[in-house]
Amino acid sequence: MKPIDIVTYAVPAFVLLVIAEMLWAARRAPEKYEPRDTLTSLTLGLGSTIAGALTAGVVLAAAMWLYEHRLTTMPNVWWAWIACFVLDDFNYYWAHRTGHRVRWFWASHVNHHTSQHYNLSTALRQTWTGFFALSFTFRIWPAFIGFHPAMLITVGGANLVYQFWIHTEAVGRLPRWFEAVFNTPSHHRVHHATNPLYLDRNYAGALIIWDRLFGTFQRERYDISIRYGVVKQLGSFNLLHAAFHEWRSMFGDVWRAPWRHKLAYLLGPPGWSHNGSRECSEAIRARWLARHQNDPTNH
Repeated sequence: MKPIDIVTYAVPAFVLLVIAEMLWAARRAPEKYEPRDTLTSLTLGLGSTIAGALTAGVVLAAAMWLYEHRLTTMPNVWWAWIACFVLDDFNYYWAHRTGHRVRWFWASHVNHHTSQHYNLSTALRQTWTGFFALSFTFRIWPAFIGFHPAMLITVGGANLVYQFWIHTEAVGRLPRWFEAVFNTPSHHRVHHATNPLYLDRNYAGALIIWDRLFGTFQRERYDISIRYGVVKQLGSFNLLHAAFHEWRSMFGDVWRAPWRHKLAYLLGPPGWSHNGSRECSEAIRARWLARHQNDPTNH
């Protein structure tokens, strides 16, 4: 079985959609695109593609090793493909959630959130260090229960393609039945926001049902003006700074921390500090909710 390279096939559509959104923004909302920011996003996307190509062989070999020791064999039939997609999306949810809750994985994922603009080019702002962070381990384990690695690669590509179109402000809320099941631009705008109510919410890939099931869903509110980026904004369009700043900051914290706290700076939540000098996003959100606990629109 050979994987289907869905992402490569989708690239022309990505380009056309970005151009279409740029034209829309030029007429309706020119502030939605900033040339230096867009260039940083596109260059990070190119670097991520190169990094992925350089490490794909190792990831595939690891998945094949698991498949060779599989517990059973999933057949190449339609229902197995659906099951594989749903399971991969479930795994994506937990990989993504961990990428926000554990600093080691956040160091790899954070560059996707560093843009203070939210447009289709932001979808291309991807990590260069996912392999180093071992993020791929969340997605390949189903090979051990019998899903062929080619199936995992194909549905993973489909998931990635799906997530491209939700990085936009040009699309408002969609029909309720669709927003109840699928991730949408409205749901994902919440995920990219730095407003306290929105922090660490809506980790979904394609299916928002995981956030609803595991208590991380937050509906977009039209009475809140969304601020994008990260809690401590990057403040630079420097490409290398965007790609590696959190790794440098994290290892600096580990170096300076007392021995009993060093591991916590790797495995604790982003923003955590042993002396309380900083605050993680969950604490910021909890403090905001405590101040607004009588507001019925919070949830």
